Amino acid sequence: MVGLIVCMIGILGAGASSGAAPADTRRSVHSIAADSAVHHFEYVFPDGWIYVFNIDSGHALVDSLPVPTTAGVRGVTLSPPDGMLYISYGGDGAGNGDGSLLQYSLLRDSVGWNVHYTHGIDSHAITPDGTTIFMPSGELTNDGKWYVVSTVDGTEHGVIATGGLNPHNTVVSLDGARVYMGARDVNNVGHDSLYVASAAAHQVVKRAGPFVSGVRPFTINGTETFAFVTLTGFLGFQVANLTTGRVVYTLDLTTMGWTKTGCGNQCATAPSHGISLSPDERELYVIDWPDYVHVFDVSGGPRQAPQQVADIALIPSMNHSESPCLYDCLADGWLQHSRDGRFVYVGDQGDVIDTATRQPVTNLSTLSNTRKMIEIDWNEGVPVFAANARASVGYVR
Repeated sequence: MVGLIVCMIGILGAGASSGAAPADTRRSVHSIAADSAVHHFEYVFPDGWIYVFNIDSGHALVDSLPVPTTAGVRGVTLSPPDGMLYISYGGDGAGNGDGSLLQYSLLRDSVGWNVHYTHGIDSHAITPDGTTIFMPSGELTNDGKWYVVSTVDGTEHGVIATGGLNPHNTVVSLDGARVYMGARDVNNVGHDSLYVASAAAHQVVKRAGPFVSGVRPFTINGTETFAFVTLTGFLGFQVANLTTGRVVYTLDLTTMGWTKTGCGNQCATAPSHGISLSPDERELYVIDWPDYVHVFDVSGGPRQAPQQVADIALIPSMNHSESPCLYDCLADGWLQHSRDGRFVYVGDQGDVIDTATRQPVTNLSTLSNTRKMIEIDWNEGVPVFAANARASVGYVR
């Protein structure tokens, strides 16, 4: 099933791009995070690179690390217990071919293992203990499978079979007991559901939906009672009750005075390809491609439909292509809250939004060329937290 290539090549920080200061004028993560304070960093993953920004110091660039992922990054997770980063890259099925999974040690700044699979890969998720990864077979694959991968060596020891098509985005619950799996349903044949599986049994235990279209980025609250889901071709989002499996609210932005941008094949197939729940579960941020992010008050929980409270203009526009980029290069966007809720990061566009003022405070040029990013916090020289769900889940339990 897999061919294993073990690489023990140390990879040191290289010079920064996009006008940033050279590496020898910056302090590395290791030197900054060696003391007893908790330090917060935003990690950004354009193809072939890892860029690290210091959240606590105005998002200054502190590291730029080359990695062998130039075939196209699809997903990133971290195991805080051992500081191992896992980057899925390469093909997401069909015409884009098969994919790979790379283990990278943040403690040693070096590659561990690099496994090449005979199927596609995509936006994966990892259990909190760092032992198991759930890898979708890719949004262009029609087999509906998520592979169960051991982080020891990248080998597969199980498969979760769903009724969905085009396995794409994945979230693991905060306790590691359940896996939430979004089927993109590229061919629009009616498999428009969010699947929930037992992480231990590797079996689907329930599903939510159907939604108006194929599932794209989604997020869940801490108690796993509600999911907020964006859909193919839909400007807005739907809310599903995860206990009953039913869709309970539909927020269509075209009925609120907003119009979908019309530009044929040059437009994002999901104009709301990006959604993020604040850690305190009071606000939800949603992309309106290519120029806005909308904010909804969701503090009423299941008793009240989300209420639109703000509209944030993005400058520059998201209407461009990532560069460098091997495939799937149109900027679609993702959104991610910082763990403390102070900031929201706009993937594929670069803005860092202050959630108190609801205004961008800076723009990270490397983030405009990727939608793969996570926050990783360090303490006494080791990682202690990772926001492994790119859409940012709720933490109220």
